[in-house]
Amino acid sequence: MASTRTTRHRLGASISAALAVTVGAGFLASPVATAASATVATATAATTAGANLPLGAEIVSTGDTGYLTSRKDDAGDTVLEWHRHADGSVLPVTGTVGYDSASDIVVTGDGGDTVSLRDMTAGAAATVSFDLGSEFTPGARLVGVVGENLFVSVPTTADYHELWQLSRVDGVTEKVKRSSNPYSIDFKVLASRSGALLVLSSDRVFPNSATFRTEYWRTLTTVDSGQAIEGGSRRNIASWTQASTGALTADYVADVQYRSGVTELVVDGTYVHGKYAMDSSMSGAVIVGISRDTLLYGVPGKADGETLSPLYARSITDSTAAPYKLLEHFSSAAHAADGSLLVRGATAETDGLFRIWEGADGLPAATPVADTGRALAVQVTASNVPTAVSLEEPGTMVPLEWTLSRANATADLTLTYPATGRTLTRHLSQPVADSRFAFVWDGLLDGASSPNGAYTWQITATPTDGVGGPAAASGSFQVSREANAHDFNDNGSTDVLARDASGVLWRDDLLDWPSNSRIDTAGRTKVGGGWQVYNRIEAAGDLGGAPAGDLVARDKDGVLWLYLGKGDGTFASRTRIGGGWNVYTQITAGSDFDGDGRADLVAVDKVGDLYLYRGTGDWRSPYASRVKTGWGWSIYDRIVATGDIAGAPAGDLVARDKDGVLWLYLGKGDGTFASRTRIGGGWNAFTHLVGAGDVTADGRPDLIAYGPNGTYVYRATGDWTAPFSRWPTSLYMGEGTEFDHIA
Repeated sequence: MASTRTTRHRLGASISAALAVTVGAGFLASPVATAASATVATATAATTAGANLPLGAEIVSTGDTGYLTSRKDDAGDTVLEWHRHADGSVLPVTGTVGYDSASDIVVTGDGGDTVSLRDMTAGAAATVSFDLGSEFTPGARLVGVVGENLFVSVPTTADYHELWQLSRVDGVTEKVKRSSNPYSIDFKVLASRSGALLVLSSDRVFPNSATFRTEYWRTLTTVDSGQAIEGGSRRNIASWTQASTGALTADYVADVQYRSGVTELVVDGTYVHGKYAMDSSMSGAVIVGISRDTLLYGVPGKADGETLSPLYARSITDSTAAPYKLLEHFSSAAHAADGSLLVRGATAETDGLFRIWEGADGLPAATPVADTGRALAVQVTASNVPTAVSLEEPGTMVPLEWTLSRANATADLTLTYPATGRTLTRHLSQPVADSRFAFVWDGLLDGASSPNGAYTWQITATPTDGVGGPAAASGSFQVSREANAHDFNDNGSTDVLARDASGVLWRDDLLDWPSNSRIDTAGRTKVGGGWQVYNRIEAAGDLGGAPAGDLVARDKDGVLWLYLGKGDGTFASRTRIGGGWNVYTQITAGSDFDGDGRADLVAVDKVGDLYLYRGTGDWRSPYASRVKTGWGWSIYDRIVATGDIAGAPAGDLVARDKDGVLWLYLGKGDGTFASRTRIGGGWNAFTHLVGAGDVTADGRPDLIAYGPNGTYVYRATGDWTAPFSRWPTSLYMGEGTEFDHIA
């Protein structure tokens, strides 16, 4: 079968170039690097910058007059096309698989045994085809192409193969066996330069022994020598696969090997032996080529840029130099006879085809050859954010969604409450579908219910492939919560105030969306010190017309002071209401007892008379003159304004007698109360009872009981005959003796 090798004209073209095999429209499974020496200043293949390139096209092969691409059409079929440099015309090429020939010889396959060669230069001969199964034996497969020379792995038994070289010379098919080891099991032609070949082989040692092993070899030979590769310069290497890649230049030989599960890029030169171990994210790395003293490598992605896969460059001679990005992403490459590369990828500005060639400084540079016209900069094309958000219903979730111009991006969201500057940030690492990014807000800010008012949002989208800069969009929405008389930071949820032994007042914000019939706290904030000057501190409701609750406090001289709530959990400087309040043993406030919509105050004097102070709505004089509404209240050691707990038109009172029995007084709506109803005994276990507003967000005000044996929330049932059900809470857990006043 053999014939003498010749350098005669074959298929109308004289080729001295290298190749690698590409599988379908994907990346070259065995890219060829044929970098020219430093004395070569220009490439022989012309390029046409600005030429149109289909978005899904991958580069397959390149020659002097044009280049071959592969893409899928609308039906999903593979389309091979030859792009001419001279006039930009595009010629269809028959076949479903293309191979890198580093020449104007287009080598294609049908996915089976047939391989075709066609010279794409003007006036060239028609296609020449080979049936590998007929030329050799069934199961023969193409493992490399160099110009018009095909290298075929031919099975001889079920386990062993031979390497053959196949070509057509002056119309005559020539076949040369290039292997001599009868126990070879695999071959691959990685690269070529000026007729020199880089070949990988796997051989079985001691094949007839139970202790046989596989050895892996790298061989240098030539296209025209006809020499068996085992007779060339062989070097034992680590394992390789048909996915392994490599490069061959005048100065270096490189290949990808796999050692103990680690991908290694191995480069050898006269004075260099470099091994570059890849981490797990780079386990699929390929060698794209070598440009003078620079190794080009990376993990190929997709032509549409949906996968982050930069093309990296690193110095072979300077071990201290860090790798850097040459392209933001890449997906395929082809190799020209002059040593330059065509790479499908993108920079920050351009998506398309790039020629990689060494610049004036000897370092590789990427020059656009063809542009897909794809808009690289990511854009926020749509937002679906409500303009009004009600957080009143327990468990309310607020869906927020943005659509980007492409899915290969991340999105960083910032929600801001401008009144305080508090923010919530989230990193959205991937779309929920298509290019839509979503975040479902639970209505919390810093772990607490979000305050009423205006909010702003900003979304910043950043492409994951590094192509193009980030894009931002912003907007606003309004949060609304119903007023809560016991809310001091305007977020609709109950706040409870507690004074410790040193006189420091603390505020605990409760989460009013119960979980498993339990009330939890959202956080504690220090209000301030010096509150030991008061012997009574009461949440007074809204006395000044602002949405947040206010405080009244009586000092030891009997002066009552007003602290207007600012709505952010803090209070304005105190304002004097008046003196003489030391005549009262009990004071409670915050409920509307007369049905006029304003918060009132009731107090019990030392003889047991009950007085009503109607709210005026004017913070400068918040209460009208007192009106006596009852007597005999000296039997109680605690009275609490609870608000409307039983569905009547006005606020109610609960009162604890000295035996620990708690009684309910339903408000009539005129500042007086109905006869008392017994709630139950045992309430002397608590040191403080607080009408805490609507703790559970069910529309009814609740009661908090604090004592050394625990703190509980007594949820209003709406039934005056059994007005409360007890719920556990994390409020003041283990702190039953830490505070001397609760409001």
